[in-house]
Amino acid sequence: MSQFFYVHPDNPQQRLLRQACDMIRSGAVVVYPTDSGYAIGCQMEDKQAMEQICRIRNIGKDHNFTLMCRDMSELSVYAKVDNQAFRAIKNNTPGPYTFVLKATKEVPKRLQNPKRRTIGLRVPDNIIALALLEELGEPLMSTSLILPNETMAESDPEAIRDKLEKQVGVIIHGGFLGEQPTTVMDMSDGEFVLVREGSGDPSVFG
Repeated sequence: MSQFFYVHPDNPQQRLLRQACDMIRSGAVVVYPTDSGYAIGCQMEDKQAMEQICRIRNIGKDHNFTLMCRDMSELSVYAKVDNQAFRAIKNNTPGPYTFVLKATKEVPKRLQNPKRRTIGLRVPDNIIALALLEELGEPLMSTSLILPNETMAESDPEAIRDKLEKQVGVIIHGGFLGEQPTTVMDMSDGEFVLVREGSGDPSVFG
């Protein structure tokens, strides 16, 4: 049975975030709010938790995973970012964008795209998510919480609890959220390529 934490969307209770992070470090899968619906995540190095996420979402290990980062300093540890990409990302984070970049050796190989050695990175514009990442002190391996046979990320934490309380370690209730996905920009080969248009305006990248 998972823990279910009601966290204030504007003033998150540090005590609850600390408990959630302790559980994540101990191997728990977490469901948490972002600026594009709810996400499901785990510690980067935790192979078993990642496999649990793949089972819940019914996705293969070749799925394009994302590292949810608290700020730009983390982004440059885990991805190779040239000056042009760095400026473009800095001007649009936090925000509803996912950036596909070449991964550094700090990213476990199983999280990278097996052919291109890329990883998705993003800094979410959500107070709870940023506070959780700050408390954790490292990125969360994440993917949108899109359940099998669904097309949009889950947005209702009570419904998530009904469906997943026996399959995840902790659910953070951060309110009812919109379901708009992020805009995905591939910057891995020096050019900016729109992969998916979502809630972020792609025209800011030319």
